[in-house]
Amino acid sequence: MLTRYRTLRREGAREIVIKKSRFIGYGKPVTTEDEAIAFIESIRKKHWDATHNCYAYVIGDRDEIQKSSDDGEPSGTAGRPILEVIKAQQLKYTAIVVTRYFGGILLGAGGLIRAYTEGAVQAIEASEPIERVLRRKVSVEADYTWYGKIENELRNRGWPVGDTVFTDRVTIVCLPEVGEADRFIAWMTDLTQGRATITAGEAEYYDF
Repeated sequence: MLTRYRTLRREGAREIVIKKSRFIGYGKPVTTEDEAIAFIESIRKKHWDATHNCYAYVIGDRDEIQKSSDDGEPSGTAGRPILEVIKAQQLKYTAIVVTRYFGGILLGAGGLIRAYTEGAVQAIEASEPIERVLRRKVSVEADYTWYGKIENELRNRGWPVGDTVFTDRVTIVCLPEVGEADRFIAWMTDLTQGRATITAGEAEYYDF
């Protein structure tokens, strides 16, 4: 598994107009190729009357799957530019569709490349690019006499914290990156002089 990667937070859309042609960029985070294809088909269905629905997507930890389509535009003027924007922004598990309604003015090959590039950029901005980081949940349970010191040290050292639960003791859920979990646990054990109950949980992705 990747310890961190960039992707989109949500599905988003944004429209621009270039020389009377409408370009609507759609972006969505996807986990599989089937999900990417389903997203593309949903946009095609929504814009069945559009002149073109061009797309690109990247799937896989190592970008194993990369596909694009010009959907009738001159070869290399639509799908490839969209794909290059995804790759330039180092996004993974991402699908982009740029829909065009022709406005009557020919843009030429260079104009099309610029238009679809900008449509992809707008789609990504509307879908909020984020970084997903693989973190391990580490629960630190201690007496209340330790709470102030633990909280202060966590803040000073910049360790991210999730929930804090107050019962007969206090439990702080800390979120070190997977590769730093062992070091964090050793540090916390030393900080609390071994008096805290420290439990390492599952690794999960968190968005930043």
